[in-house]
Amino acid sequence: MAQVMIKAYYITPFCYCVLVVIRDVIEGCLKYKRHLSTTSNSQTPNSTVAKTKELSKDTRNKIVDLHQAVKTESAIGKQLGVKKSTVGPIIRKWKTYKTTDNLPRSGAPRKISPRGVKIITRTVSKNPRTTRGDLVNDLQRAGTKVTKATISNTLRRQGLKSCSARRVPLLKPVHVRARLKFAREHLDDPEEDWENVIWSDETKIELFGKNSTCRVWRRKNAELHPKNTIPTVKHGGGNIMLWGCFSAKGPGRLIRVKERMNGAMYHEILSKNLLPSARALKMKRGWVFQHDNDPKHTARAMNEWLRKKHFKVLEWPSQSPDLNPIENLWRELKISVAQRQPQNITALEEICMEEWTKLPATVCKNLVATYRKR
Repeated sequence: MAQVMIKAYYITPFCYCVLVVIRDVIEGCLKYKRHLSTTSNSQTPNSTVAKTKELSKDTRNKIVDLHQAVKTESAIGKQLGVKKSTVGPIIRKWKTYKTTDNLPRSGAPRKISPRGVKIITRTVSKNPRTTRGDLVNDLQRAGTKVTKATISNTLRRQGLKSCSARRVPLLKPVHVRARLKFAREHLDDPEEDWENVIWSDETKIELFGKNSTCRVWRRKNAELHPKNTIPTVKHGGGNIMLWGCFSAKGPGRLIRVKERMNGAMYHEILSKNLLPSARALKMKRGWVFQHDNDPKHTARAMNEWLRKKHFKVLEWPSQSPDLNPIENLWRELKISVAQRQPQNITALEEICMEEWTKLPATVCKNLVATYRKR
């Protein structure tokens, strides 16, 4: 019995030490497992291993030079402070491609094959109103599953971008011929001739209408905050009609048309404002007046008055507001007025007059200088 007790006395400490070692090993393994789990959870699905710092072009060239000087990879690494595992690939790439530059990386293959790109490009070229959904369905029927975003990115690489279709006047064949005739007659006119033209037109500006687009910086779910909205009412909340003119030297007079425009009123506007505008703009002798072919402008009485006053009138093709550079000035005016947010018709008129006089002469000059590009 005594011998058994003695043996137990000596064996027990040994077993205890073994158990302690096993416990420490198990705890270490569990800690390492938890560390791996935490690291993998902290990385997003799209996360990638950070790219190591790339050697400079000069360092890579030195590696090649030392290799040509019959130095080993280890010696090159020690001399330049670069790992041997980095030196080897640079030397092998130089032997294969005779360059130390970065080679093109292939990256992930395109979802749409070159043939598919040609198909969708040809489709939208034939029918620009084709939707992205239509193209997605076409490719899906051909065995290629893509998203609308992929369609947009692919077409953008081909130089095609989704834009709002421009609204333009409906042109009949007679209008097309008249526009072509106008372009041919004035194609070679020098810039000085266009600088001696007074351009005119009428426009309507609404109090709360869509005079211009307005972009705001806002946070999510703040689209209805008063600072981020544009108040609208039915029919624009009232509007004013304006007549104005300008030349390459700056804006001329701007007049509010308070009653319904007719031939008599148009005659009154020109008789009171055209010649004073020409004098204020210091137009050269023989200046030319431009207005469109609105019936009020081309009435017999109006033409007779212009002839008696010896005003030269620019022959104008119908349905051609895009040829009149004053349309650009109207847009600038409407943007400036909208930014000041007038609250009634009186304020709207006052702001229009103020902003018209602020239009820079350089803007007017540039509009006329680039007229031949229209």
